Amino acid sequence: MVQEKGEPIYGDGVAWFRGAMIGKGGFGRVYLATLKNPKSKYSCLPSVMAVKSAEVSVSGSIQKEKEVLSNVKGCPNIIRCFGEEATMGENGVMAYNLLLEYGSGGTLADRIKKLGGKGLSEFEVRVYARSILQGLNHIHGIGYVHCDLKPDNILLVRSGRRTRVPEFRAKIGDFGLAKRAQGNKKRKLEPYWRGTPRYLAPEAVVDNVQEFPSDIWAFGCIVLEMLTGKPPWDGEKESNAEDILSKIKAGHEIPKIPSEISKEARDFVKGCFVRKPMFRLTAEMLLNHPFIEGLDDNEDEAEEIEEVEDLNDIESFVLVYESEDELSSSSFQDYCSFDSGEDFFDYLSGEDVEDELVSHFDEGKSKEEETERVTSSIIDSGFDQPIKPSISSRTGQRYPVSHTIPAGV
Repeated sequence: MVQEKGEPIYGDGVAWFRGAMIGKGGFGRVYLATLKNPKSKYSCLPSVMAVKSAEVSVSGSIQKEKEVLSNVKGCPNIIRCFGEEATMGENGVMAYNLLLEYGSGGTLADRIKKLGGKGLSEFEVRVYARSILQGLNHIHGIGYVHCDLKPDNILLVRSGRRTRVPEFRAKIGDFGLAKRAQGNKKRKLEPYWRGTPRYLAPEAVVDNVQEFPSDIWAFGCIVLEMLTGKPPWDGEKESNAEDILSKIKAGHEIPKIPSEISKEARDFVKGCFVRKPMFRLTAEMLLNHPFIEGLDDNEDEAEEIEEVEDLNDIESFVLVYESEDELSSSSFQDYCSFDSGEDFFDYLSGEDVEDELVSHFDEGKSKEEETERVTSSIIDSGFDQPIKPSISSRTGQRYPVSHTIPAGV
């Protein structure tokens, strides 16, 4: 572990080692983490993760982020959260840790900076823009406003498809400032705005109002920065925050859109920079814009990566049968399916299985023979206990079996 002088050591987790610090902010610090036993058959975590940590007494922002991530999960364009865990560091300091998906490609800001102010190709911009929009559309659909969209908070995660160009998928991260949208409720002005001045929408600066359209304005700033290689508002990195805010407050100004980009790209960005939020395009509208529309639909299919469960919501199935030695690892794989972040098990009573199979028997066969075959098939499946009819379903409905286990267990 590379430890900077004066940096706190928060300790390792139950199943992972803490590595070098890879990020730092007002919320805390981000570390690289690796599993202690990555070859474990029953490991529920990826071999490499990003761990966001802070002392428990000042971890409110990270804990809020965990809550938001739990609510918006299920979209491949949002950074995945694998759970939370408390660790004990030097001098008895207790830290709160959020286990997150690691973006091996760095941030979108890193990618833009690497090109030295030249900007990305329009194709690459389109691919990343569509990924961000799909994530944003999902977030807005659930009722959240991100409030801090910027290239530093867009992570590039290696795609499961090796033939894909570009090889990284853009994913939205850092939900520490996210909030619930007001919706149809009476809008209350907040005492302050959230986020980074350069990416703030006019209504956020003037009225402290941040709803879905505010995220669209920030998204437009990101797209413009990808196209030009420079931040919005003329790329004046040295500009004072007050100067930038005064430009945003002006009744007519928008970030400068260069004429050398394509007509579709200019029109796309202009749809994000409508000063009146009620006339600004939505994420869904932008997804149908010609600038994005031409992409192959297969480009944004779900990644071919093994689904990982939340550490705090692991099913008890394997724990029960491991202790009793009644189920081999191959049997476990046969009966467990990790699908869309939730574990489900199909249960059929002996009576249900009988109903399913009886239609395949010859009419001349007796009821006793049929029942015998059903019972035999159940025993061969690896279950030596009768299956209770109380959890059966004649329609084949799936019943989720969940059991919360404390983090680290």
